[in-house]
Amino acid sequence: MQVIAVTPQGFELQAANEIHNLGAKEVKPFPRGVSFQADKACLYRLHLQARLPFRFLREIDKFECYCSEDLYSAIQSRFNWKSWLPPDKSFRVNVTGQSNYLPHGHYTALQVKNALVDFQREVWGIRSEINLLNPDICIHLHLNNDLITLSLDGTAQSLHKRGYRAAVGDAPLKENLAAGLINFTGWDGSKPLFDPMCGSGTFLIEAVNSALGISPGLKRNFLFRNWIDFEPSIWNKEVELANRLVNRSQTLPPIIGCERDNYIAQQAQDNLLKADLEKYIHINSQHFSETILPNQPGIIVCNPPYGKRLGNSDNLESLYSELGHHLKNHASGWEFWLLSGNKSLTKFLGMKCLKRIPISNGGIDCRWLKYMIY
Repeated sequence: MQVIAVTPQGFELQAANEIHNLGAKEVKPFPRGVSFQADKACLYRLHLQARLPFRFLREIDKFECYCSEDLYSAIQSRFNWKSWLPPDKSFRVNVTGQSNYLPHGHYTALQVKNALVDFQREVWGIRSEINLLNPDICIHLHLNNDLITLSLDGTAQSLHKRGYRAAVGDAPLKENLAAGLINFTGWDGSKPLFDPMCGSGTFLIEAVNSALGISPGLKRNFLFRNWIDFEPSIWNKEVELANRLVNRSQTLPPIIGCERDNYIAQQAQDNLLKADLEKYIHINSQHFSETILPNQPGIIVCNPPYGKRLGNSDNLESLYSELGHHLKNHASGWEFWLLSGNKSLTKFLGMKCLKRIPISNGGIDCRWLKYMIY
């Protein structure tokens, strides 16, 4: 199968490496995605174990299209819908990309829907239901001007939604971005990990899940199980393999998060319970300056407010200054990584940046900054 992984911007090479390591072939990163080839075992494995992609799209056709009438006829004729989409299965249509010939995404999705239900009425006399939240089949159309890529999505919801985070803060970091940022730090569970402004605990949960070998897709329902070529025996082997990777018996170093807002700290604790990680992570409902760090140096990760979604940048200068002052006085020998969406604020840390990795966080141009604390 030819497959596209939709990835966060700035994480394409990291995602390509992950996908390759999980068995894919002909892996090629491109902006906000990775193309590759996979057999069924690999595709199932990626849905279970991959931490970085938003979605995996199985390509089923490509064709040129210059108007909505072309689209209607091509959709009906270029795939075996009679086998893949009987009227007892619900479906949804997603459209991404841009085309001068199909400028309105909602209308394009509607045209695809009409083509499919008209086809069904002609064959069976009845049609499928449209289910936007939990369809049996999710059809994805990507527009690249006159070139249309038709795909099947393996999941209804984005893969960044792991299922443990029912409660989130006001500006949560997506789980797959948190996993990718942790991966950039090289943290592997051998040294302490500290988040001085942990919010809903996403950094720490993703880090521990990775260290314990807990696959993010083990508790998900996947739409590829509704595909006519789904093979349960291969799927069951991949689930068994993913379960064997889990090692909850290992001892991890101190993993600590601070959140001064009691309500948000309780949200983080609730997320730990849902992720079944409460024995590995400790959340302090207090200001970071009140936490005593372990004697063994480790890694500090932080996603502070930067005045775009939370806080006013004019009022954040003292926060950054206080954070930098505290770490320099109480975290000597530690490595510090900070996600910055406002470079004018980081100078108030009073620290020299050693590395800057550009990433996009919810459309905000950010940098993942590395410091050494002396």
